[in-house]
Amino acid sequence: MSTGVSATTRITAAALEDIKAHGVRTFPDECCGALIAVDGVVVDAFELPNTTASGAARRFQIGPRDYRAAEARASELKGALAGFYHSHPNHPARPSIHDLEQAWPNFSYVIISVNAAVPGDITCWFLKDDRSAFEQGELTCHTES
Repeated sequence: MSTGVSATTRITAAALEDIKAHGVRTFPDECCGALIAVDGVVVDAFELPNTTASGAARRFQIGPRDYRAAEARASELKGALAGFYHSHPNHPARPSIHDLEQAWPNFSYVIISVNAAVPGDITCWFLKDDRSAFEQGELTCHTES
């Protein structure tokens, strides 16, 4: 499914603040959620439960039911599921090997570093077409005009 995601992800200040707050609230575990875009701008950081069974401090997993909830939220907002976000507690905002193994094409992946419960760098990544690696994108804060 193509979502129209480009190398730049535009996101509202409110959605960015929601990601930061979610990362702090779940620290020292990873948080995760869906990025819902309307007219090409992420307007909602839709929180999802981290359902991993392999240590939430180092991994996240989004289950099928929660994926469907994210799609329903996108429909409710008359938007599209543009990608996902998650936190890296006490680690840089760069994708891990696990992130690469779990990624799907055509989505934007936002990662926030949370160090000692303080939000840090926020980065954006896109899976290369051959699924061999991520390429860093640009995350820009969109303001209403």
